[in-house]
Amino acid sequence: MRRRHFLEAAATALAAAGQPIKGQEDRRIPPPHHSLKLGTQNDSSDQALGILAAFGVNHVCSTLPSVRMDANWSVEGLTRLRERVESFGIRLEMVPLPLSSSYITRSENPDIMLGKSPERDREIDTICQMIRNAARAGVPALKYNLTILGVVRSEPSRGRGGAHYSTFVYEKAAQDPPLTEAGPVGAEAAWERIAYFLKRVIPVAEEYKIRMACHPHDPGMPPGKGFRGVERVLGSVDGLKRFIEIAPSPYHGLNFCQGTISEMLAKPADEIFDVIRYFSVRRKIFNVHFRNIRGGFLSFQETFPDDGDVNMIRAMRVYKETGYDGMLMPDHVPVIDGDTGGKQAFAYAYGYIQALIQMVNME
Repeated sequence: MRRRHFLEAAATALAAAGQPIKGQEDRRIPPPHHSLKLGTQNDSSDQALGILAAFGVNHVCSTLPSVRMDANWSVEGLTRLRERVESFGIRLEMVPLPLSSSYITRSENPDIMLGKSPERDREIDTICQMIRNAARAGVPALKYNLTILGVVRSEPSRGRGGAHYSTFVYEKAAQDPPLTEAGPVGAEAAWERIAYFLKRVIPVAEEYKIRMACHPHDPGMPPGKGFRGVERVLGSVDGLKRFIEIAPSPYHGLNFCQGTISEMLAKPADEIFDVIRYFSVRRKIFNVHFRNIRGGFLSFQETFPDDGDVNMIRAMRVYKETGYDGMLMPDHVPVIDGDTGGKQAFAYAYGYIQALIQMVNME
């Protein structure tokens, strides 16, 4: 073999093996060395864990340990939870904080978003202790919400096969009474309360190396108008960009609900991929609710994953290409008549997501 041909063949072999060619090191894009993970957050009982393990759901977010600081939130209690999950061959990736998506008066720690001091200071102190205990128990991440309105919907509508699709149409959503118990909450007041929380909590999370994953506001509302007197500042892409910049830290990020973020967009079928890319390349996606919608801003249905406007195969590829290696889980599945607790709908979603993960991991 002539020397030139030998060198060309060697260069080709090195490139195929993912090795840099001399003089091209800076231009080479290394192949990703990560795998996407099928996850869930619905049920962490022993019975459910056995079923999830059979489905190949090997990474989970547990259900809420407790609504208050008790033995379940102690280091010992959280360690028992982790070890019980691990006994099924499943990794406990995340635990929810008692900052749920509930309407403010049903929230476990309402004063954080009501902005009441010193009550919110006591609630934040409790959250900080939960972060410390989670770290000491070997839990790597916590998820939470910062909401007043909770999840807002209008009447459900019929979807494929007569299934009930959760639906939101702004003009049809009841704003009665016109104000919540929080009273009027403008954008700057909402940002002050969010920043107050983050500046107290994220330094603790960073010290203890716990990733904090916040869920966006579901759904977004018209800026300057809001809903029931409340502006939803985490209900837009620009708002989420501002949110992650408040407390610069690798431990401050998003519980990235793809469905909720699609609801913020005028044309989610075209726009969602760049949004995924923006947050993923910045390593701000800590968990994904991998669900689909039909429609867009202020008017949408929550569909089966393969029945919405977003190309979920393309979305999965964007997560993979940008280096995301966390959980992708179903959420807000449609209601099928006779399907108690949505078990069949979730089983369908698990299989769909698992198939897409296997496909892109092999590409």
